[in-house]
Amino acid sequence: MQEKKQIKIKARDEDLKGIYSNLMQIIHTKEEFILDFFLASPPQGILASRVIMSPGHLKRMIKALQESITKYEDKFGKIEEAEVPERGIGFNVGEK
Repeated sequence: MQEKKQIKIKARDEDLKGIYSNLMQIIHTKEEFILDFFLASPPQGILASRVIMSPGHLKRMIKALQESITKYEDKFGKIEEAEVPERGIGFNVGEK
């Protein structure tokens, strides 16, 4: 039998609090996906976090998220999808 490898993960206390995001933008190249998470609060939003990953890893993550949503809905009921905002949101990255 193959022995399972374990990786210990360290997290800073401030990272354990999490970061709230109510908007996400996805950019991709052939080699990677870039997920930008924003806190959009008029009149100005902020980039809360950027996650960069390979296409293969992103696909595994999507599968894991779908499995988690299924388990959640089995336990708590159907999640209603949030409505799409009526107006598009434009980005002016780098402006202060």
